[in-house]
Amino acid sequence: MRDLDFIDDDQTDTVFRDLIMLTLAGFVVMVFLLLPHINPKAQASGEIKSPGNLIVEARWADDLDTDVDLWVQAPSDLPVGYSNQSATLFNLLRDDLGRVNDLSSFNYEVAYSRGIPQGKYAVNLHLYSNRAKVFPVKVEVTVSIKPSPHESAKRLLTREVELNSRGSETTIFRFEVDDKSKLIKESVHDMPIELRAQLRSSG
Repeated sequence: MRDLDFIDDDQTDTVFRDLIMLTLAGFVVMVFLLLPHINPKAQASGEIKSPGNLIVEARWADDLDTDVDLWVQAPSDLPVGYSNQSATLFNLLRDDLGRVNDLSSFNYEVAYSRGIPQGKYAVNLHLYSNRAKVFPVKVEVTVSIKPSPHESAKRLLTREVELNSRGSETTIFRFEVDDKSKLIKESVHDMPIELRAQLRSSG
């Protein structure tokens, strides 16, 4: 009778161990299934996932207390800049005032378009103020294009210019886009056009 009792206890221990091991295995499987959702894979490095279709950027020296304004105009649309930050096509993301109301030293303005209609575009810079009193103010301007949300932005035009006088407005690029949202390369020039004055006269 004692031998029989001993055999029953051993079987109970085996069942208990199996139950513990199965529970542990189930927990491990659940952890592996949840890991991808807890820590999703980061996007591949080097991809530019910017909003908008046409992206116009202006960048000048960090820590320079200088207010440079980016102005852009799409075909048959109002100019967009600090005093009119949105139109039918373009939006100015931020009016960078240099060190005024700025928690960072990063000097940068950017405008995005919603769509790329065929026609003529213009990009200007306006040196609004230069409290740093440093001349010339060097600004790099780039125009990039992203025909669809699934594509990365591709740089079309880039240029570094020097702004030498406060209050001056300088045309950086004028260009045309065809009906397939392609840059017409021979259309690129910098013949001066006033965008701020257009906005004032339209008001």
